Formats: sequence, structure tokens, C-alpha cells
Amino acid sequence: MNFDVTLDHIRRAQERIAGRVRVTPSYVSEALSSRLGQTAILKLEALQDAGSFKVRGCFNKLLQLTPNELSRGVVTVSGGNHAIAVSKTAAALGSRALVLMPKAASPFNIALTRAAGGEVELCDDAIAAFAKAEAYGEKGMTNIHAYDDPAIIAGHGTLGLEFAAQAEGLTDVFVSIGGGGFSAGVAAAMKGLSPSIRIHGVETVGATTMTQALAAGSPVSIRPTSIARTLGAPFATERTMAAARTLIDDIILVEDRDAVAELVWTLQNERILVEPAAACVIAAALQIKDRLGPRVGLVLCGSNVPLEDVAAWRTTFGV
Repeated sequence: MNFDVTLDHIRRAQERIAGRVRVTPSYVSEALSSRLGQTAILKLEALQDAGSFKVRGCFNKLLQLTPNELSRGVVTVSGGNHAIAVSKTAAALGSRALVLMPKAASPFNIALTRAAGGEVELCDDAIAAFAKAEAYGEKGMTNIHAYDDPAIIAGHGTLGLEFAAQAEGLTDVFVSIGGGGFSAGVAAAMKGLSPSIRIHGVETVGATTMTQALAAGSPVSIRPTSIARTLGAPFATERTMAAARTLIDDIILVEDRDAVAELVWTLQNERILVEPAAACVIAAALQIKDRLGPRVGLVLCGSNVPLEDVAAWRTTFGV
């Protein structure tokens, strides 16, 4: 299939969700610029409401539902940031959110989802959760896919418009890839505005959903092992693969240890707590710093990480 989210879709999404989400800051990091040898601009989406970019897409999706659809509630599959964001946006719009999570989901994320107003139902695994979501959808709830939905992708793309307005002349942008909806939206926005900009997708070694799908030529189901749980989508889709083929210049793989090392570096040097799924973009940029242009943008996408996990990872990896 051809990728079906355009710059116009993203601009309309930006108008739709205005006032519902935070305009997160960007700034030049002198410390990271020194490490890269180029000007490094951080986009602090880790400061977004609900702790990640996900509320952008969720608001864009739910604001397009009819009052009748909202009254019947929404259902989704997620063990991470999407779960929290769907719950928060549904509550804000007076709707019920049912979140289907694998039993292995983090207790931290389960607690945040419930605190945001969502109902949590645990399933044996992600495959069982997706099957249940379809069943609930057949009963009348709106099934909201975490990343294979044009409205979700367009909403996420508003970050790209925002970043481009805050940091003119970017030559390279690093964005993490889970199922591929976030990177698709950001890339569609930023390449739509500046076709020459290079978009670098980033995956961790234990969560190579998109890398494996592109190599196989079709979606591949994986069992993620990375500590970057929010990158652990069980599969890419034809839509997100189409975006990756046409809009992502390359995909850089980062070891978990390096993601944790940059998480610690960011906390100590930038005074910002981010997830491994965000910190990995810094590790990726350092891998290819010799071939970057003069203005490098790095999207720090989320901050929902328990401090006890950070402490455990530091011990495990010796960082």
C-alpha cells in the first residue's frame, strides 16, 4: 500500500488538538553539541502531558468520534504510553477507555493507566489482547490501534510541525521506532516541509520490529526482549512499513546498554528523566556523528519510567 497520511492531514490535526496538548520546548544542548561536533537541538516531548507524545494522536482520533461513539467507549491494546494516553484523552472527553494489556505489562504502566482513568484487562499476551480488542469492537466499542491508524499518525505528526517551527534549518532528525506510527507522522510532517531533511529511525537491538519487517518485505511478529518496553511493538503494519520505505532514510540499531548510558547522561547533564526509548536516539546520533549535517534534531519522546528500573539497569549494565 501507499502511505496515506499527508502534510495536510497533519496540519488539520494540529488545528484540531490545539489547546488540548502541550507545546513542548526545544533547545540547543551545548553538552551534546560538543559530543556530536554539530549543533544538537533537543525536542523535549518527555515533558508532554501523560509523559509522552501519545496524547497527540489520541486526541486527534477521539475528537473525530461522534457523541454516540464516545458514549459506547473505546478499547485499545497497549502495555505502555498509548494505554496511558488513551485513558487520559477518553476521560477528558467523557468516554470510557478499556485497555487490554499483556500479563507481562509493567505494574508501573498499569498503575499510570488506571490513574489516568482507564480500565485495565490483562490478557495472556499481545496476540490474545488484539483478538479481544476486535471482539469488543464488534460489540460496539471503537477499537483504537496504537499505531496503524491515519488519525493517530497525523496527530503524532504535529510534533514534527512544532519542532520544525522551533528549530529552523534542521539537516538531520532522530526519532525512535516502535510500531512505526510515531516516526511515520514526524517524518511526513518534516519531509513535507523540507524534503531534503534526513530522518533517522532508531530501534533497540531487542525490539527490531521495523528492521525485520522491511527485511522480510512484510510484517513479522516478534517477541521483544529490549528493556525499552515502549519500543516493543509485536509487529509493524503495511501502513507503517510504507512510511518507513518512503520517509525514513535509515534505521540505526542501539544496544540496551547504550540506551541506558544515555538515559543516565541525559538525567545528569540535561536534568531530564527520559525512557530508554527516548535516550536511544542520542546513542544513535553518536554512532553516525561523522556523517551528520550541521543542525541535528533529537526527539526525546517519553518519560514514563520507574526510578527503580533505572537503578536496576545501571547495576546490570554497569553505567
